[in-house]
Amino acid sequence: MLNPLITGTAAAIAAALLGVGWQLLTRHGVTTTLGPLDLAWLRYGIPALVLLPLVWRVGLRPRGVPGWRLAVLVAGGGLPFGLLVVGGAQFAPAAHMGVFMAGTIPVFTAVACRVLLGEPVPPARWCGLALICIGVGWLGAFAWSQGLSTWRGDLLFILAALAWTAYTLAFRGCGLSPWQAAAVINAWSCLGLLVLLPLAWIHGGAPRLFTAPWQDVAAQALGQGVLAGLMGIIAYMAAVARLGSARAALSSALVPPLTALGAAWLLGEPAGAQTWAAVAHVAAGIVLASGAVRWPGR
Repeated sequence: MLNPLITGTAAAIAAALLGVGWQLLTRHGVTTTLGPLDLAWLRYGIPALVLLPLVWRVGLRPRGVPGWRLAVLVAGGGLPFGLLVVGGAQFAPAAHMGVFMAGTIPVFTAVACRVLLGEPVPPARWCGLALICIGVGWLGAFAWSQGLSTWRGDLLFILAALAWTAYTLAFRGCGLSPWQAAAVINAWSCLGLLVLLPLAWIHGGAPRLFTAPWQDVAAQALGQGVLAGLMGIIAYMAAVARLGSARAALSSALVPPLTALGAAWLLGEPAGAQTWAAVAHVAAGIVLASGAVRWPGR
């Protein structure tokens, strides 16, 4: 039988790599042949179909889940979150996604848990959160001073991080398993896309899924729906089960640097010195903010 540490580490790394791949595919999709709603259909439609039996069991309105909590779950982890991400990817390079979204989620989550739930934040975590803020502020100030238009995407990434934080807090105590929550969120997201479809068709014409090269559609279906929408959940749950949430979260530190490297190699978006400085601060901050690192004697 394999050592849980080995399998958990492999699962955590896989989850990080899947997150990096999703970010790169999203940036590539919205800057080439597909639009935000096209990616959203693939991201939420495929998992919704696969997880439809779970929706049939628990229902669109799961028993015991208040309406407000369900709304926050869907908004924070479903279609509104996804549209913020793909919208941001239209304006900012992929490396910024790793800094402004992956970086600020730990900050917002820690602050929200401290303010709303009274959870203590150890000194090492505060230092990590400070490093993340320095990295995010550094890159944001540089982009603003240079008059770069990426600030629109950066702002949307930060709003997406806020949405994901709300989802994280709403999921606690909701009584649903991760798979049940994913099934319900994806189902509601598809219903939301159906509502938006007529408006999108009027203003932008037919979905590009019907006109884009089939290779692009197939790649995005695999990346958005299967790898990010399903395999990412499996990998992260396996990592948490074997390593615990703190050590599993350490793998998130890989996302900013690997996204920046992938963007330079695959998308032709080389990162400058300012971006790499921000990436270094954010990655180091995520390690400390995960809670897996403690001061000596603590």
